[in-house]
Amino acid sequence: MGSLSIWHWLVVLLIVLLIFGTKKLRNIGADLGNAVKGFKDGMRGNAEQDKTEQQIQPPATGKTIEGEVKDKTQTKA
Repeated sequence: MGSLSIWHWLVVLLIVLLIFGTKKLRNIGADLGNAVKGFKDGMRGNAEQDKTEQQIQPPATGKTIEGEVKDKTQTKA
């Protein structure tokens, strides 16, 4: 009733192979690998984006600049 032996696992593997076939299992493995790779790239992309945002924003000086726009002017280039 305790843990399963190696023979139990081999029977389960044989049944899974018979049901799904090797081609389908290979495709599932490739899809899972691509999903993990995409997740890692996404996490790396967010870290790089955060670094870029931190570099773009000037440090806060604690001063507030107030003003208002009275008239928009257009310049011709």
